[in-house]
Amino acid sequence: MTNAPAPAADDRRLADDRRLAAARRLVRHLGERAPADLAVRLWNGEIVPLGPGHADSPLVAINDPAAITRLLRRPRLATLIEQIAAGRIAIKGGTLLDLAARRGESGTRGLWKKLDKKLLAGALLPFLFARGGGGEGGHAYKGAQQAKDSQGRDNKALVQFHYDLSNAFYALFLDPEMQYSCAYFPTSDTDLAGAQAAKLEMICRKLRLQPGERFLDIGCGWGGLVCHAARHHGVLAHGVTLSQAQFDFAQDKIARLGLGDRVNIELKDYRALSGTFDKIASIGMFEHVGLANAATYFTQMRALLRPRGLMLHHAITRPAKRTERAFRRGNPEYRAIVNYIFPGGELDHIGNSVASIERAGFEVHDLEGWREHYARTTRAWCQRLYASRDTAIAEVGEAKTQIWLLYLAGVSLAFERGTVGIFQTLASRRARGASGLPLTRADLYR
Repeated sequence: MTNAPAPAADDRRLADDRRLAAARRLVRHLGERAPADLAVRLWNGEIVPLGPGHADSPLVAINDPAAITRLLRRPRLATLIEQIAAGRIAIKGGTLLDLAARRGESGTRGLWKKLDKKLLAGALLPFLFARGGGGEGGHAYKGAQQAKDSQGRDNKALVQFHYDLSNAFYALFLDPEMQYSCAYFPTSDTDLAGAQAAKLEMICRKLRLQPGERFLDIGCGWGGLVCHAARHHGVLAHGVTLSQAQFDFAQDKIARLGLGDRVNIELKDYRALSGTFDKIASIGMFEHVGLANAATYFTQMRALLRPRGLMLHHAITRPAKRTERAFRRGNPEYRAIVNYIFPGGELDHIGNSVASIERAGFEVHDLEGWREHYARTTRAWCQRLYASRDTAIAEVGEAKTQIWLLYLAGVSLAFERGTVGIFQTLASRRARGASGLPLTRADLYR
């Protein structure tokens, strides 16, 4: 005699059937109101299209209905990131860049007004009170906020959280020089390696580096700029970083290139530096400083620079808002990046950066926006990491790989759409008389 199924099992099966029917109804409604050449795969393997051209496109996989429950109970971007990191939601067959390209002409703007609210409420109700909606995502990055809270402005701990993942991981998507900052594309068909080499050379040109000059790179990363400047411009280069992994890599590189007599790198906070330099570069480092420390930062740069010495400040920015209070609040995407990728990081707006530079005793000479260059750079990084995703998972784990793919794609879209920017600001330590710079910049773009 066969035992009848337990009532509890019947109840669970019935609840799951209801959730499947509700999810199917919800996705179809979204496809009607905002069609896109995409599809959603439900946790039972069923594929529900959002538009007619979904067959060869990437899809969004909802691998666990608990993900919808958690998003309903805590409707925040952080919750979505947790669900992706935990594998409950996944992008299959591509990245967020591919989804954005296939979202259709209407996109998501004004979508809320188009939706049938009664249908929406009915479709979501089976998930609202379902089990499995509590707790956190359990991903490997959930310590990011704790790192920020417990360490405060311990820059070394915060920097190492981001950069000491693994040199091998970064090598999967960076260029051979391990440049983890905006590349410079002289032409639309320049590849990533060529664009990063062009960036290094452009920095050296803007600083007018001369043989024998003392050159300082604040936040020197894996040593690409200091080595390039010493090899091709004959300077005596000094770099500082707070990342042990970067320091070890750079030391090996200096030895391999035979630059030990011309390049020196220290594992040191910029605030502990002393001495006088002819030229200073700060490439993608200011984001780690914190806006409250901007005055201290630029004052230290001035103290390290000889009169009329040049400083190149290269930093990511956000557009200014109507008020400083609104600017400091930021948007959910920005806060998510801070919590999960750059704990302790802050972005300035370019007007405030220029004002801080001038207040510290500098004269600003040139300002150049590289936003579209960074959109190309981060897109290339995302594509390269996706192509090597299996190796990345073996190196740092599934959760971190998925978060980084999401991060690189999201940042690329932000640069493309102008919600973030990047500027190179050339300034000199203020002094009376001539600046020493040419009257034009024609030589930079020959």
